[in-house]
Amino acid sequence: MSDAAMIEVRHVKKSFGPLPVLKDISLSVPRGGVVAVIGPSGSGKSTLLRCLNLLTIPDDGEIHIGGNAMVFGASHRMPRDRELAAFRANIGMVFQSFNLFPHMSVVQNVMEGPTTVLGKSKEEARTLALELLDKVGLKAKADAFPDTLSGGQKQRVAIARALAMKPEVMLFDEATSALDPELVGEVLGVVRQLASEGMTMVLVTHEMAFARDVADTVVFMRDGYVVEVGAARQVIEHPRDPSTQSFLAHFRGGLAGVTPAA
Repeated sequence: MSDAAMIEVRHVKKSFGPLPVLKDISLSVPRGGVVAVIGPSGSGKSTLLRCLNLLTIPDDGEIHIGGNAMVFGASHRMPRDRELAAFRANIGMVFQSFNLFPHMSVVQNVMEGPTTVLGKSKEEARTLALELLDKVGLKAKADAFPDTLSGGQKQRVAIARALAMKPEVMLFDEATSALDPELVGEVLGVVRQLASEGMTMVLVTHEMAFARDVADTVVFMRDGYVVEVGAARQVIEHPRDPSTQSFLAHFRGGLAGVTPAA
């Protein structure tokens, strides 16, 4: 892996039974880079993200994140639980569903990882949790319970919870897709702030204007392959590949200035 890369994916493949979902994926994300992965449903975007965090184990290929590496294939044994835990330790992930513990308050949800996994005292963990809730604009909701929050607030708590583990990399899997349109902006605002602070991020998203404005690089996937990679504004506004052009045509109304390449 190059010194500048935080994430490097090499020839990753994944099938579910007879169905190949990732056919040969290679991708590099520099330290502090923000990559948005776009593409039609079923293109393999979420599977790629889950492979990065080893929630889904690739059949073949290599994944390097920070100083950790995993190699997969017939000649390599499956990683053990301890190895999986060590690999995931520096990776935060935010899903479509919020997955908050309903019986815990907001601050307790954020404290849970630092106390049970990182071994921090409750005092240390609460201080950290309150700092992160302040960061996502929810310190006033620290003692509330998840069922009293809006979807956007729940997702911001989920982001704070992921950040509490001090990850070097954040993965977002369609983090706004379950939200009402008026709540999307508050979550994207937090992601935008993290990008400005230099957090390395990979975002699977259907928010094309956001991908254009926040990501450094956009990756377009289709049928298990990376079809086009380039600077975010170039891919979104002037896609070169015909399949990228066709996909982005569906978002034309919300993307002023998006035109196919000549």
